[in-house]
Amino acid sequence: MNAPLPSVRLKNAWKSTHPWIFQRLVDKPAQRPKPGAIVDVLGVDGDWIGRGFYNGHSRIAVRILETNPDIEVDAGWFARKIAEAVSLRRDVLKLDAVSDAWRVVHSEGDGLSGLVVDRYGDLLVVEFFSAGMFRHREWIYDALKAQFPGCRFYSFADEHVQKQESFDFRGSEPVPPAVITEYGIRFRADPAGAHKTGFFADQRENRQWLSQQVEGKSVLDLCCNTGGFAVYSAVRGASEVLGVDIDADVIEIAKANAKLNNVRPRFVQADIFPWLRDAGLRGDRYDVVILDPAKMTRDREQVIPALKKYLDMNKLALGVVKPGGLFATFSCTGLVSEDQFLDMLRRAAYYSGRTVQVLKVAGAGADHPWLAQVQESRYLKAVFCRVVD
Repeated sequence: MNAPLPSVRLKNAWKSTHPWIFQRLVDKPAQRPKPGAIVDVLGVDGDWIGRGFYNGHSRIAVRILETNPDIEVDAGWFARKIAEAVSLRRDVLKLDAVSDAWRVVHSEGDGLSGLVVDRYGDLLVVEFFSAGMFRHREWIYDALKAQFPGCRFYSFADEHVQKQESFDFRGSEPVPPAVITEYGIRFRADPAGAHKTGFFADQRENRQWLSQQVEGKSVLDLCCNTGGFAVYSAVRGASEVLGVDIDADVIEIAKANAKLNNVRPRFVQADIFPWLRDAGLRGDRYDVVILDPAKMTRDREQVIPALKKYLDMNKLALGVVKPGGLFATFSCTGLVSEDQFLDMLRRAAYYSGRTVQVLKVAGAGADHPWLAQVQESRYLKAVFCRVVD
């Protein structure tokens, strides 16, 4: 018989199905469990609400994992949840048919709040967003090994997460990169190098869709990172491909990715703002322009400045699209909503004097699911446009 779990009590009535309960709603227990401990959560009247991680140091004090009182959150629970997540990708989405790189666990979207796992061939990249997931990492590793026999691990947690969640993790030792295949195109995923997780699998379907439109056309890939859109475009027969990024390290990875596929897009290290201004003055124009910048902010107070920066870069990028050309613009800033991003695009079109016809609005691939009641897991906005005049 398992020993009773410690419990925490809420200050107010709780009717939400969201897994997060914030600090202000939780009574601090007399004996505080360690950050990330598994607890029973009781309502203001003592009724049982759920079971999950407690962290008295975090703004998110409770992360509900289980709402059935008869089910323990233990090693077996993690094994079942991760098996379900893998089954979604393999049996329902059938991702193995198109790639050996996909998201295995997408935090709340898979009922595993605070955990993200990406697969790159035999390499699993595990990112901890909560003290609870970090505290129970051995259960997670064992569950992943059962699904991916012989796999390698690379684990990390961003410094701001460790500070917010009150745990210390220096990360894994560096591991050799993996070479993955996506729709027949090869990429080098190197999480220990310049790139956060090794490769952004969330753009897989967007890369594939856009690459069907580029044959015989000139392509400009802004904030190209490790060359995903640029390499796809070159493989799919674009007449000219140019990638621009400010980071010299990712440019080198992009060049290596091009070499893996026997194509030769051109890459330039530059800040896109002065580069685009100069290109506009020269009268440079491209049939297809892609703009995929890094996350702008994690701070709600900085959303307006982030939108202004998006406006400035989109306005400049629209200026180098040929009339009738395609423009693909993205935001991975979760705090910026789809409505806000589309309104920014409207204003960018107005200020640049271009007419923008929206063809498609998308997001991350289906291996990045999100629950209807937890929209925080939805972060990527993808807008594909035709610039009419």
